[in-house]
Amino acid sequence: MTLNGWQQKYLEILKEFNYDRSREIKSAKILNSFLKDKFQMNILERKIRNKTVFIIGAGPSLSHSLIYLKKFKGFTKIVADGASQAMLENNMIPDIIVTDLDGNIESLRKSSELKSIMIVHAHGDNISRLPYAVSFRYCTGTTEDKPFGKIRNFGGFTDGDRCVFLANHFGASKIILIGMDFGMHVGKYSKDGAYNRPVKIKKMRKAKSLLEWLASKSNADLYTTSQSITGFKNIKLADLQRVVR
Repeated sequence: MTLNGWQQKYLEILKEFNYDRSREIKSAKILNSFLKDKFQMNILERKIRNKTVFIIGAGPSLSHSLIYLKKFKGFTKIVADGASQAMLENNMIPDIIVTDLDGNIESLRKSSELKSIMIVHAHGDNISRLPYAVSFRYCTGTTEDKPFGKIRNFGGFTDGDRCVFLANHFGASKIILIGMDFGMHVGKYSKDGAYNRPVKIKKMRKAKSLLEWLASKSNADLYTTSQSITGFKNIKLADLQRVVR
């Protein structure tokens, strides 16, 4: 079931960013046609429910955060799109990748081959990239609009905040953000190729506001190792062991 209140947030996003809802729906229908089977949600449930979950974003702080993350083996790691490249470069395999397919495609493919679960998002601007989903081994689709068929809606706007919404949806007990900066700088793993920086910054601001809204509704213990987010406890990377048990 989609998070209560999400529909209103989605309508605000459409208006704020001047998105064409019909294209959003079209994209979801196309992705639905590409997906081979209806993914079993109990697989995600087992990886997340009542567990400590790390959310790995592609912000500027990611590179120096990875040495700390390596210490925590056996914990579920949900990774935002381009951050999958950084994980692989540091010999870590994402458990789950949330992607709209604008990160490094070869890293996404490699992760899929290594059995990462791919949560592919359909929106109005990524229709041309949706065929990549066909090659992913374990894959389900998401939309910000109404779920149907093989397409789910866990909430969230950007890859990063959708990771958090996913962890909350499946009942993580603790959610810890790594490399989720939401500042004025874009991390080197955040986008593959050219992008519109002002729009990217605006999206990050919106994503942060959505996480603050989620925090007011979540039962999980929420932590961030980067920029302060209302409703999340700030913790230093060096002190992670204190809360990860």
